[in-house]
Amino acid sequence: MDSLRYKTAIVGAAETTDLGQIPDKTEFQLHVDAALNAIKDCGVAKSNIDGIATTMNPAALAHYMGIVPKWIDNTQVGGTSFLVHVRHAAAAIASGLCNTVLISMAQSGRSRVGEQSGRIGDVSAMVEGRRDSSFPGQFESPYGIAGPTTQFGMGVLRYMKETGTTHEQLASVPVAQRKWSNKVPRAMYGDLITTKDVFASRMICYPFHLLECCLVTDGGGALIMTSSENVGEFPTKPVYLMGTGESVETPVISQMYDMTSSAAFKTSGRKAFSESGISHKDVNHLMVYDAFAHLPMYGLEDLGFVGRGEAGAFIEEGNTSPGGILPMNTNGGGLSYTHTGMYGMFAIQESVRQVRGEAAHQVPDVKVSFCQGVGGMFMAAGSLAFTNEKPH
Repeated sequence: MDSLRYKTAIVGAAETTDLGQIPDKTEFQLHVDAALNAIKDCGVAKSNIDGIATTMNPAALAHYMGIVPKWIDNTQVGGTSFLVHVRHAAAAIASGLCNTVLISMAQSGRSRVGEQSGRIGDVSAMVEGRRDSSFPGQFESPYGIAGPTTQFGMGVLRYMKETGTTHEQLASVPVAQRKWSNKVPRAMYGDLITTKDVFASRMICYPFHLLECCLVTDGGGALIMTSSENVGEFPTKPVYLMGTGESVETPVISQMYDMTSSAAFKTSGRKAFSESGISHKDVNHLMVYDAFAHLPMYGLEDLGFVGRGEAGAFIEEGNTSPGGILPMNTNGGGLSYTHTGMYGMFAIQESVRQVRGEAAHQVPDVKVSFCQGVGGMFMAAGSLAFTNEKPH
């Protein structure tokens, strides 16, 4: 088996019943809520699910759901874990290790109800005065680098200096994405904004203003994946997996090979494009994990959609906005839709909705969606290419 192209499809996809602030459900309950919604979405018999991939304890989820799996995956590389789960599930299904896989994620990122500890980027040890033995805790935190805002802030200034990207162009990222979330009822923020509004929001960590930083929310999502040979058994429109990629770089952002570019993005992206057999012009829709406003810029450049230093102007000119040549982050992204701490699942969910033609702010005639995830602070990457076109 040298390729996963068209071997599998997503037939079930759903988020938790509520998004945003959910103080009455634990993180575990959110996992179950998302899983049940995905099962209901496609009508799969629970007895036919024989694989589970999740960042929580797979034994706890399997036991509660009444599933005895043949295959499990507990890969945890931050917010892109779920893109990697999709890739691993596809490989497992294609190789006969299992037939139908449930992939679940959930976080009580805002309400902190029953939240699991040890999350990447967690600064609780420092706040509580405990000893943090992680690599960032030993080699970055003592110098005032604490949490995602300051960790991501380290590289963006170097990127702006080297490429000539302006503060207005950085601010144009949340401005563009609000033009999408403006028509997405479930988005946490849907009001239209301008660059002046971005600059007027309080400074969090230079150069990031509040509106250039991700939300902090509760919620989750789940997927049902199966062999492409089985898609006729489900009432939903199958979303075929064309290409996949994954990579890691460093757990300590100060030790990136180049703080203005992600080696992991480049590696995973090249693999996904190669496997899928598509070119950049074939992509009708793009999701790039956007914990902070600069990530879509890195994604556009490292994935090869634009040249070095061109991403800021590309977004500012409206190319990723409604009506643009490359619709990107069409749910509003982590900046406006939702961001529980690990956003990757929500990026996948929007890719699936767009490919199915069921998105709240639907892009016309989507045939191919590319989804790019980041884990930790440029620690890891996952890439997926989806399509609604049947294999030739």
